[in-house]
Amino acid sequence: MTTETSFLAQVDAAFDRAAAYTSHDRTLLNQIKACNAVYYISFPLRRDDGTIEVIHAYRAEHSHHRMPTKGGIRYSMGVNSDEVMALAALMTYKCALLDVPFGGAKGGIRIDSNAYSVGELERITRRYAFELWKKNFIGPGLDVPAPDYGTGSREMAWIADTYQSLSGGDLNAMACVTAKPVNQGGIRGRNEATGRGVMFGLREACRVTEDMKALGLTPGLSGKRVVVQGLGNVGYHAAKFLSEEGAILVGLAEYEGSISNPNGLDLEMVVAHRKATGSILGFPGAKDLPNSLAALELDCDILVPAALENVITAENAPRIKAKIIGEGANGPTNDAADQILRGRGVYILPDFYLNAGGVTVSYFEWLKNLSHVRFGRMERRFEEQSNRGILDVIGRASGQVLGEDEMLKIAHGASEEELVNSGLEDSMIEAYHEIRAVQKGLGKDIDLRTAALVSSINKVASSYMALGIFP
Repeated sequence: MTTETSFLAQVDAAFDRAAAYTSHDRTLLNQIKACNAVYYISFPLRRDDGTIEVIHAYRAEHSHHRMPTKGGIRYSMGVNSDEVMALAALMTYKCALLDVPFGGAKGGIRIDSNAYSVGELERITRRYAFELWKKNFIGPGLDVPAPDYGTGSREMAWIADTYQSLSGGDLNAMACVTAKPVNQGGIRGRNEATGRGVMFGLREACRVTEDMKALGLTPGLSGKRVVVQGLGNVGYHAAKFLSEEGAILVGLAEYEGSISNPNGLDLEMVVAHRKATGSILGFPGAKDLPNSLAALELDCDILVPAALENVITAENAPRIKAKIIGEGANGPTNDAADQILRGRGVYILPDFYLNAGGVTVSYFEWLKNLSHVRFGRMERRFEEQSNRGILDVIGRASGQVLGEDEMLKIAHGASEEELVNSGLEDSMIEAYHEIRAVQKGLGKDIDLRTAALVSSINKVASSYMALGIFP
C-alpha cells in the first residue's frame, strides 16, 4: 500500500534538497523553512433557507522576513492547515525569486463555492475578512491577500470594502488586497497576469537553443504542441497567449473531462461551446478523452497543468509524453513524480517561478494603491509629444512624412496596461536567466526547481542576516 506524502512535506523535501547546496547555518535554514503563524477560524453562516452552517477557514503567514506578507485566498473543500502552510511557503520562495518585497502567505475557506448563492458567498467573505482584521492578519503593511482557486475580483472587492469600513479612514486601505476590479483600485492587466507570465516563462525557456537542442526541439514557441489542464483564469490565459505566440493547442482539460485534436483546437470556440453546453466534451472535431487526467498523457511538446496540486503522481508520471512541463498551478507535480520525470530528462519549469505573474502584477497594484497615481498618468502624453517631435524631424529630413495613423501607432506613450505587461515580461525573463545561472553554477545535474529554490533561499537568508539575527 502506497502512503501519500502531504503537500507540506513535499514542499519541505524540495527545500531540504536545495538547502544542501547552500552554506547557511542549519538554524537559519530551519527558520526560513518554518511557517511563522497559522490562524484557524470557524464561524456560523445563516444560509438563505434559514439553516445554520459552521464555516472553517485558515490564514497562514509563512515568513515575516519582508513585510507585508502576500498570498491568495482559495475556496475549496480541500483547504486545511497543511495545504495553506505549503502554499504560503511557495509564496515566500516565489516572492524572493522574483525580487518582489513580500513574505509569503496563503489563506482558504473550506467550501465548494458552487454550492452557495452569491449572497451567502458575500456573507462568508466579509466575515472572513472581519476575522482576519481582528487578529491583524490583513492590512496594507501586514498581510495582503489576492484571489486563488475559487475566488476572483468580486471577492477581493468585498474584502477591500469590509477592511475599509473597519480601518477608521486609513488612506491606504485599498492596498489591503490586490486583484480588485479596476474601478475599485485594481490595475489593468492583473486578471490575465498569471497566464501571461506562464507564456513569458515558457517563451524564454524555449528561446535557449542549447536547452531545446538537448530536448530534441527547435527554439521558439511557434509550432510547439501544447496541452493545458484547467480552463480557469490561469489555464485560459496561458492557452490564449501561447496560441497567440504560434503554439498549437492539441489538448484541453477541465473537471468534466478532456478533449484532444492533434491538428489544434480553437480556444475561443471551445470556450463558447462550453458556455453553450456546460462542458468541453462533444466539441466538434475533437476527441473526447476518458477523464480530465487523461489529457496529461497526450503526445505533446509542452504540458501546462493549471488546475490544482498533485495531479502528476508516481502513478501517471511514466506515461507523460511531454518534453517540457510548465507548472501553471501550485504544486501540480508531487515529489515522487518530479524525480521520475527528471530521471527521464523532462524539463520542468517550477510553479513558484512560472506562475509568479500574479504576485508580480499584484505588487504593481499594491504600489499603485500606496502612491494613489495610475501608472503612466503623468508621463504618457509627454512621451507621445516627445516621440512625435522626433518622428517629425526625421520625417522632414528624409522627406517621408508619416500619416496620422502611423504617427499614433509609433509615437504613443505607454498606457498602464502596457507598462504592467512590460514590467511582468522583464521580471519573468530576468528570473529565468537567474535560475539558469544558478543551475550552471551548481552543475548540469541540478534541476530548475532546485536551482530556483537555492536562489530563493539565498535571498531570504540575506534578509535575515541583514537584520543581525543570524551571523
